[in-house]
Amino acid sequence: MKPMFDEYDVVVIGAGPGGSLAARDAAKGGARVLLIEKRQEIGDPVRCAEGINAVRALEYIDIPERMVCSTIRKCGLIVPDGRRLVLESKNVNLKGYILDRKIFDRYLAEEAARAGAEILVKTTATGLIKEDGKICGVTMRHLDKTFSMRCRIVIGADGVESKVGRWAGIDTSLGLDYIESGVQYLMSGIKFDSDCIDIYMGNEVAPSGYAWVFPKGEDKANVGIGLLGSRIRDGGRPIDYLNKFVEKHFPEGKILEMNYGGIPVTNELKQLVADNIMLVGDAGRLTDPLTGGGIVNAIVSGSIAGKTAAEAIKAGDCSEKMLKKYAKEWHDVLGKFIDRDNIIKEYFVSISDEEANRIAEKLKDADFSNAMELGNLIKLVSSADKKLLLKLGANEIKHLFWSPDRTDTRKKRASFRTGTSTDSHPVQTGRLSFFYSHHPGEKWKRMTGQKKKRSDKGKKTSWPGQKGKNIRTKGKTLPG
Repeated sequence: MKPMFDEYDVVVIGAGPGGSLAARDAAKGGARVLLIEKRQEIGDPVRCAEGINAVRALEYIDIPERMVCSTIRKCGLIVPDGRRLVLESKNVNLKGYILDRKIFDRYLAEEAARAGAEILVKTTATGLIKEDGKICGVTMRHLDKTFSMRCRIVIGADGVESKVGRWAGIDTSLGLDYIESGVQYLMSGIKFDSDCIDIYMGNEVAPSGYAWVFPKGEDKANVGIGLLGSRIRDGGRPIDYLNKFVEKHFPEGKILEMNYGGIPVTNELKQLVADNIMLVGDAGRLTDPLTGGGIVNAIVSGSIAGKTAAEAIKAGDCSEKMLKKYAKEWHDVLGKFIDRDNIIKEYFVSISDEEANRIAEKLKDADFSNAMELGNLIKLVSSADKKLLLKLGANEIKHLFWSPDRTDTRKKRASFRTGTSTDSHPVQTGRLSFFYSHHPGEKWKRMTGQKKKRSDKGKKTSWPGQKGKNIRTKGKTLPG
């Protein structure tokens, strides 16, 4: 089957959630869109644990009930010594979904088609067409035929192994410290809580990563593991770690399916756009580095990129400057929290099994009834590890206490939001608020257990957030 037109406004490469949302919203904006997918069937094979933050996703798409295998209200954290801490939320609107990705991805592609996008499966992008250094199309192979398709904008949504960015001259390389290898079984005949995901921590389980159990109905679950390639010991492979985990915890379980793939766990690319091109989802390294979750981030980035593309086509301006509107809006909505979560991730992967057990022991009587919200969880952990914020790094303290777009530290609320507004109520929007006190010194003292001190020279010091002042602790300056 040949494309309907000889030229398109936008060609989207990759029909995952990011690509389909980009195609949908570009087409809705009036652009002529072609969406291509290298596989013969959209949504297969599955390459993730299929969990999403439902509150955030529902801001961009409707999710029919038939695609939801489980609704998640709790999270179990199992530390190396086997202790299980169950995190819950008092916010009734905060929930997650475990999806059936095979039908979910196909549904998103159908949404793109309904909006007017044309779709070609079994079609592989083989390169970019350039004239005078400017991208003006894509070369592709469909079945046994190779052809060129001219366009004004290319959107790369071709996943963690993305070639589109490299073809455009964008550095998309990942070191072993910044990509996790994941492998997963779909299993039946195992026991679990149907409304709770379980996360298993520990270097014996998954070096610098974790194992997971995500329910998919009453008697099936995704059981998987993700670990940093740079931390694998004794020549072990991710599948070896998973088999060891399954033999210990689910020896009677039956394996129905196996999936595997790479997971970026780093900050987003420094460059998400160039003239006539944008990168979304895993292709732009937009996965959450703390959880490894990428579905919602792909949906959000794809939607923003699609809308930006339509605006650029209407304006007759597909320059990098114009397309940077996508990168800026992405950063305002979710991107800044990738930076924050990468800082937190580095803390969690650095602690030893013994330290994790010690923290869990200190928290054995803690109240986890509202710990599903990240800010509250950090607050609890810091009560057991008084130096947590110092370990995260003095220069990054402001990422924890204040919204990155604050203009006045004494007027803006401290936030741990996952949204754009600093004034929205978390119960209304599903955004996650960090704990707050009117005096930043009280907040710091409550987190660290430290008391306000005078400097060696007898000069007064102040708490972080008091303008023009600094407090020095063990050689680190906390920004004010």
